[in-house]
Amino acid sequence: MEEVKFKILENKKLTDLIYILKLEGNTKSIKNSGEFVNLKLPNYYLRRPISVADFDENTLTLIYKILGEGTKDLSKLEEGTYLDILVGLGNGFNLDTKNPLLVAGGIGIAPFVKVIKEFNKKGIKPTLVYGEQTKDNFILLDFFKGNTNLYLTTDDGSVGFKGNAVSFLKENKIDFTTYYACGPLPMLKSLSEYNDNGYLSLEARMGCGFGACMGCSIKTTNGFKRVCKEGPVFMASEVIYE
Repeated sequence: MEEVKFKILENKKLTDLIYILKLEGNTKSIKNSGEFVNLKLPNYYLRRPISVADFDENTLTLIYKILGEGTKDLSKLEEGTYLDILVGLGNGFNLDTKNPLLVAGGIGIAPFVKVIKEFNKKGIKPTLVYGEQTKDNFILLDFFKGNTNLYLTTDDGSVGFKGNAVSFLKENKIDFTTYYACGPLPMLKSLSEYNDNGYLSLEARMGCGFGACMGCSIKTTNGFKRVCKEGPVFMASEVIYE
């Protein structure tokens, strides 16, 4: 973990509630796709944990959704503003598989930008099942169409399969060796009950973001684990839902 000052290069609106935030700074402590960072916002005591969407040697990309006053204020920050960010948090994904399936629900699509790039580097074009409530909520479709075998699902049937991502998988045979999923907890629970041969990226309310406060602990087959420290990525087979 490292505390780094990042400069905002872009804070761009993608949909009514979703933004892409591009920052410049030292990313050497970020090692794996699936990690997260913890942003310190002006006038707020607790930091905001956000999944890493993409990174390279000196830039960091985050995709976030306005869910409260903190993220609303984040959306108003202008280019050139500096943010204090804790980087190198969480365990990230194990991408050691030859036929991956990515399952994303809503803003859970964010960490898969880097995941897809990593698989593409290996010559692998992953399958992506991307679910949203309605067609207007999808983001970065040109990127996903060009680099994955893409299936879209919508709750209202406005595009693609009518239903959620898990319902799509239950009704359509998709060949894969390992899946990687990120999205709402009910989706992850339903997916792991249907098939536990994969990894889940979980979200949780965090006090510190680096394992000190124990506030984000969840129950697993190996006892309680912290989403911020032992996670946010867990094997689907080890998570116990209560």
